[in-house]
Amino acid sequence: MSTRWTPVHPRMNVMLHGGDYNPDQWLDYPGILDEDDKLMKLARANTMSVNIFGWSALEPEEGVYRFEWLDEVMDRAAARGGHIILATPSGARPAWMSERYPEVLRVGANRVRNLHGLRHNHCYTSPVYREQTQRINRMLAERYCSHPALILWHISNEYGGDCHCELCQEAFRNWLKERYGHSLDKLNHAWWTGFWSHRFNSWSQIESPAPHGESQVHGLNLDWRRFVSDQTIDFYLSEIAPLRELTPDIPVTTNFMGNYPDMRPFTGLNYERFARHVDIVSWDAYPPWHNNWQSTAELARDVAFVNDLYRSLKGGRPFLIMECTPSLVNWHAVNKAKRPGMHKLSSLQSIAHGADSILYFQWRKGRGASEKFHGAVVDHDSRPDTRVFREVAEVGRLLERLAPVTGASVDAKVAILYDWENDWALADAQGFGQDSRRYVRTCQEHYRAFWERHIPVDVITPDQPLDRYALVIAPMLYMVREGFGQRVEDYVRQGGRFVATYATGMVDESDLAYLGGRPGQLREVLGIRAEEIDTLYPEETREVVDADGASYCAYDYCELVHLEGAQALAWYAADLYQGHPAVTEHGYGKGRAYYVAGRHESRYHDAFYGKLIEELGLQPGYPAEAPAGVSIQTRSDGEQTYVFIMNFTESEQIVQLPEGAALTDLETDATLSGSLRLPPYGAVAARV
Repeated sequence: MSTRWTPVHPRMNVMLHGGDYNPDQWLDYPGILDEDDKLMKLARANTMSVNIFGWSALEPEEGVYRFEWLDEVMDRAAARGGHIILATPSGARPAWMSERYPEVLRVGANRVRNLHGLRHNHCYTSPVYREQTQRINRMLAERYCSHPALILWHISNEYGGDCHCELCQEAFRNWLKERYGHSLDKLNHAWWTGFWSHRFNSWSQIESPAPHGESQVHGLNLDWRRFVSDQTIDFYLSEIAPLRELTPDIPVTTNFMGNYPDMRPFTGLNYERFARHVDIVSWDAYPPWHNNWQSTAELARDVAFVNDLYRSLKGGRPFLIMECTPSLVNWHAVNKAKRPGMHKLSSLQSIAHGADSILYFQWRKGRGASEKFHGAVVDHDSRPDTRVFREVAEVGRLLERLAPVTGASVDAKVAILYDWENDWALADAQGFGQDSRRYVRTCQEHYRAFWERHIPVDVITPDQPLDRYALVIAPMLYMVREGFGQRVEDYVRQGGRFVATYATGMVDESDLAYLGGRPGQLREVLGIRAEEIDTLYPEETREVVDADGASYCAYDYCELVHLEGAQALAWYAADLYQGHPAVTEHGYGKGRAYYVAGRHESRYHDAFYGKLIEELGLQPGYPAEAPAGVSIQTRSDGEQTYVFIMNFTESEQIVQLPEGAALTDLETDATLSGSLRLPPYGAVAARV
């Protein structure tokens, strides 16, 4: 993936810098637009996302339109040579619509219809809401299709949530009919409805999960989540229909999310499926920097994992940071301001992992309501000499220097598997430790062994190709979907290396337990049979000893496995699994498959993956010597390589560049060689 990508728009060949701009909130303040023009130039802000919640300003009454304010914003952007990412306003509807058409309001899982308010409080199935959104979107496309500032459509905002109204219930039943070939027998088998005598004999008996109804049929819960994802995507496709018709050359995106503050992928929707329908992936990044439960470097690893996931959703194509904060948010439990240098460092980290933008929520703080104290580039005093504004302007200057990096991608030979549906199923499983499943944390722990060695990683889903990678790691793949086992067998047989862990291959895609032994479809390629999983209390550990006699700790989970062609690389030293394999290796065709039968400490992962890295000849993107807490990442366009060296610690660090090699600092044009000193939160972007 080292070839240059074609930009999604011919004018998006620079790093985009700017953010969420809400002039519709300032229509009674005529001097604000003039002030913003001046400040945008000072901040080197070249791109603004507008109209995200502008429906009531565009259409204050049904059929009464006020586009003049948006015309002015678009024209001002064009006059200063700026870009506009124009949003469709469906993320929040005007009050007149809720009053006149109450069916557009969502019904909760408790079957009570919501009142007007909040965001995304609308039914994705409602024909009225679909008609209304298509109408306003068509008007936007007709009015601005040829506008020189328009470079991208921002569809709605942070899609999420579900509706349980009768329209959605009927849509769910129709979705189930398609999935199960109109056969209730197939549905009843897939959901195992003999449990608690829940067998259905009419489609009309099926309802979505409810707190006062059904919530313990895991197949139902899983299919509801799938339906909600598909219905959300279907609504999105309805939204973009007039845009595709009238502006076929303007790409579309919608901003995906991460779960905060845990820095895991957002689990409410299946973004792997959603990404197939956007031209460019974008996401909203709000890491809790300077928190009190992990080091800055540990959080940086977690952020890197999510960045790599969103880059990988389009096969390595660069993505956009659609929202981040230049300082703090207003919704963390503790809202810490970014320390000096952290904004530049965190921005460079996103760029290093494949972003072609740093865009903010928000450009200017609002005066009222829930986000008036959320971080922004421009504070209530409108001063350009604040600490935050100065740091944003510094990032703006740097991004101008990084224009050559746009379109370049990351060449990874290692892949970590993350699966949204597996996350849903594992979270719903009633077993294991209630607080220790931590699927994403487990993926991030395996990812850490490569991030700390500066080895590029893609974070892929089970539906993506495996054969481009030398090593594929699938932690806790509890649910193995039909056909995946065969794909793994083909991959390993042809020479690939595959790593699985405890709790793998326990259920199929309907969340039915595999018969005939775990790990289900992967049993043959792994050469083992898993018998049972023991869950440990938080204070418990078990000793693991490898073939060299080194001792390690396992915690949370230990699995009892039997060899069926594989050989043991490490063994448990005590308890009911004493003498049983803790790690196995199985030669299969030209490749090898490994099974890690417990949640082992980081020291073991370092040793285990260290050997695989050596055997496979995996190399860092750039071979500098760096202390712990410093991350080195690279992007390449196939001809030029760009190196990002980032210090995620609170002390000065020294990085030793390769002997005889030199880098050119992209910010200053200075030549870098020998020892590179990075201050706390210091970072350098350079070309080889």
